[in-house]
Amino acid sequence: MENIVYFLAITLLGYICGAIPFGYLYVKWRKGIDIRAIGSGRTGGTNSFRAAGLGVGVVTSLSDVLKGFAAVTLARLLLGGVLSEALLPWALVTAGVMAVVGHNWSIFLGWGGGAGTGPNVGWAAALWWPMLPIAFLVMVGLLLGLGMASVASLAMAAVIPTVFTVRYIAGLDQTPAYMVGGFASAAVVIWALRPNIRRLLDGSERVVGPRAKRMKNAEG
Repeated sequence: MENIVYFLAITLLGYICGAIPFGYLYVKWRKGIDIRAIGSGRTGGTNSFRAAGLGVGVVTSLSDVLKGFAAVTLARLLLGGVLSEALLPWALVTAGVMAVVGHNWSIFLGWGGGAGTGPNVGWAAALWWPMLPIAFLVMVGLLLGLGMASVASLAMAAVIPTVFTVRYIAGLDQTPAYMVGGFASAAVVIWALRPNIRRLLDGSERVVGPRAKRMKNAEG
């Protein structure tokens, strides 16, 4: 019974960490506008960049990563000496995945939010730190090359469970919890990106960054 209470508490903790709408707050502070009325209407780094410039976009992205990282770190601090070695990884993953859920469907924004990429990277990096430079290379590379944030988000959503699956099969992770969490968070991100996936399929997805400028210059 106690374990159930602990998991319910950590579920709520993870959700609240993720639900803090940094993008909304930063854009409101810097520009006095509601980010939900700009571009995609999401609160993540890409739309924050679109609404308030590069600096706000970068700070929002880092803050969103921190949400996922904080959820796992707090869960470890609170339950590290309470749960068994077998159950603790599942609690950490629960906190991380719920941070993604909270980011996407924030109670503070009427169940709106982002696509979950930042906290998705954050919780994974809290469990295995090299996920952070991997995410940087994947995300920045795709954003600079293709200029589609949704593709970068989908790619990272696939990379995380792939990495944890390889680690589990190789015996580097003694628990399947991280692998399962990777697939769960990927499902959350993909679900949130359904409109983007439809636009990708019909060729109407938004393009940002250097590629958008190149396309604009080519049209001019």
